[in-house]
Amino acid sequence: MIGPSRFTTIVLTTFTLWLGAALASVPAGLGPHPVSAQATPDTEDQRAVLVTGASSGIGLRTTEMLAAQGYFVYAGARKAEDLERLDAMENVQAVRLDVTIQEEIDAAVRTIQEEGRGLFGLFNNAGVAVVGPLIETEEEEMFFQLDVNLFGPYRVTKAFAPLLIESRGRVITTGSISGILSGPFLGAYSMSKHGVEAYTDALAAEMEGFGVEVAVVEPGNYRSDIVASMRERMAAQERAGRPSLYGDRVERMFQGPADRSQFPEPDDVSEAVLDFLSSDAPKRRYLVVPNQREAEITIRKMIEELVQLNEDHAFSYDREALVEMLDEALAASGR
Repeated sequence: MIGPSRFTTIVLTTFTLWLGAALASVPAGLGPHPVSAQATPDTEDQRAVLVTGASSGIGLRTTEMLAAQGYFVYAGARKAEDLERLDAMENVQAVRLDVTIQEEIDAAVRTIQEEGRGLFGLFNNAGVAVVGPLIETEEEEMFFQLDVNLFGPYRVTKAFAPLLIESRGRVITTGSISGILSGPFLGAYSMSKHGVEAYTDALAAEMEGFGVEVAVVEPGNYRSDIVASMRERMAAQERAGRPSLYGDRVERMFQGPADRSQFPEPDDVSEAVLDFLSSDAPKRRYLVVPNQREAEITIRKMIEELVQLNEDHAFSYDREALVEMLDEALAASGR
């Protein structure tokens, strides 16, 4: 029998597939009209890119890499010391930006409009992790998780959409292999990243007519400050050591260096973002993992869900038909 968490994953996956198919079936004539490919301010000189959550980890490394490659980077951060540090970098302008505060998003839009460079790229990277058993997670914590990781990209992309449409630009959001996998005590985080997957597919279908490319980068385990931030928040709320039906399993699961120094630097993730921004044929999904094991677990999970979706109903496919579908998908992707 399928357990509750497994059932939730299957429902989310099925709904995402249905939504993608529904949007793909909209007649082309009913969509937005393509805009002119005339030069815009950002294509005349440097292409400008906004990176949210630019103060550390993937965001900081991507900011450094893009700036070194000649992009002009608007680096979004919340703390004064981070803004000062980012502002000192060449080809970088720090922008105060908390993705949960609409007033700061609107102010960032005005700042970038006034600079006159336009905006070619948006990297929705700001993120947090709430951990713990779903049946013991406070509603406030669940809202916080979704507010940053899911509603944050929604707010920022919506606000900057006119500039991105004008430049026929690109939008990429940090997802995670947790947007494909779901495991114990990461339910809230996985829910937010599953949402990013659906958001990406829907937004891509809606922006296609404007010439705006949309993608998600799905990192595995890389070095970042997300665990340190999580521990700080737990300590502030006095959650550490709180009695749990699960004993000390949650605390033991997240033992280890707070800076995740046991994992590699996120250079590969930043290179995937750079590829998306610079490629003539960008992909929809960029799975970036540090080892074969994480790749296999992730791909096998998708295959497992495919098998489960195909089990015991009136319109199930046999093995030959499934293999044919796989071959068609591989051929379409050029593999």
